Amino acid sequence: MALSQDEMKKQVADAALEYVEPGMIVGIGTGSTANHFIDGLAKMKGKIDGTVASSEASAERLRGHGIEVMELNAAGNIPLYVDGADESNKYLHLIKGGGGALTREKIVAAASDKFVCIADESKLVDIMGKFPLPIEVIPMARSYVARQLVKLGGEPVYRDGFVTDNGNIILDVHNLEIMNPVELEEKLNNLVGVVTNGLFAMRPADVLLLGTQDGVKTIT
Repeated sequence: MALSQDEMKKQVADAALEYVEPGMIVGIGTGSTANHFIDGLAKMKGKIDGTVASSEASAERLRGHGIEVMELNAAGNIPLYVDGADESNKYLHLIKGGGGALTREKIVAAASDKFVCIADESKLVDIMGKFPLPIEVIPMARSYVARQLVKLGGEPVYRDGFVTDNGNIILDVHNLEIMNPVELEEKLNNLVGVVTNGLFAMRPADVLLLGTQDGVKTIT
């Protein structure tokens, strides 16, 4: 019987638990796949020293399982970060931020020694950009940044009624064919008013665990 997308997500979340070592502080991402990982982590919570969450939603789910959530400033360097993605290419460059937690996710990823990305096989693409690229923007810069994005060939759409955990807004950029993710990430971060963008290319994943019909594939 074919596995559902949710079953594949659970499969990779369970596989990621093997990267958790005793005494670790684990960085945790946000979203449906990360939620499966949090639920799995609950079974071994006595083994770890605590977690750092990339969103209020994940922090709440962790605390609900009785898992300690620490501030990143107190935790220092994190040995392991586990999170999902909206798209990945074979170089493990990612698009993230469908759930709107991209800035905190990027901060936790930057502070981590190893970034394990968990996703189902539909997320692996040859050229990124089919999934609209999320960009977190300071509210007063919304129109200015949108005009600059149009110049770059994108079609920005304001994510209506959504405010990030940092109190900012999100522009989702459609119609981008992202040929050089590292270059574009840098370019977008240099736009005044942009907090960060959803390209994780300068700091890509170290390991991609991909849920497939034939089990979990590991791409490094």
